[in-house]
Amino acid sequence: MIKKFNILIFIFFVFFSIIISEIKYKFFIYDYSYIREKENNLILILFFTMLFVIIPVIFMTIFFVYKYNENNKNKIYSPNWKDSYIVESIIWTIPIIIIFFLSIISINSTKDLDPRKNINSINKTIEIDVISLDWCWLFIYPNYKIASINEVSFPVNTPIKFNLTSGSVMNSFFIPSLGSQIYTMPGAKTKLYLIANHVGVYKGLSANYSGNGFSGMKFSAIVFKNNNEFFNWIKNIKKSKNSLNNINNFYSLQISRKNREIEYFSNVYPNLLNNVISKFNCKN
Repeated sequence: MIKKFNILIFIFFVFFSIIISEIKYKFFIYDYSYIREKENNLILILFFTMLFVIIPVIFMTIFFVYKYNENNKNKIYSPNWKDSYIVESIIWTIPIIIIFFLSIISINSTKDLDPRKNINSINKTIEIDVISLDWCWLFIYPNYKIASINEVSFPVNTPIKFNLTSGSVMNSFFIPSLGSQIYTMPGAKTKLYLIANHVGVYKGLSANYSGNGFSGMKFSAIVFKNNNEFFNWIKNIKKSKNSLNNINNFYSLQISRKNREIEYFSNVYPNLLNNVISKFNCKN
């Protein structure tokens, strides 16, 4: 019987080690941004806190199965046992403490990770307007009067303020490696602050089904190592012969197309994001 009990304990530790290694792989490797780092820490705190409940329950389950097995002749049979103040205190006090602790953590994290909350940095925040279309992403740099489709770029360690809306149906803007996800809605503007801590090219996507071209609605987020590389990228776009200098050019982008390639636009129509938003409000 003792041998079986040891085998059960061994299986438990193997299973637990696999879970820990998988969590470490999933979360720590893709820790590329300030927001993602905060989210990962929150998940790990919640996970290890819940282990204070899960591990004793698993151990007690295995122990009771072993102790009260009919083949265990040394078990103690206590049919008149009713209750215990010590046991009652333990099973009520520990969950209450855990729930209180998790509540405090959740409230503080919800405020800290608010997508609309500005991220403090010594570097100046860059604003990027984002419009979701059928089925592509249009990124506008209002301060540089350029735009791109399915490609967005910014320097490392620089806060980015995304102003988002939709030119068609509701979508969801998401760069998984950098953190938060937020919806784009026609006639409304949402905000999202992000900052990348590592150079690289990250995948972005729509996390909300929006039609039969949804699967191709993806983009690249390029994080440059300094401002010089970022400004060179802007200069390259300014050489583009394509432009969005009037609202009719924008309407031509709204024609539904699947798997659209990366496109660059120079000389963008001023205040395009707010014009797209007001178009829906006028209809209402």
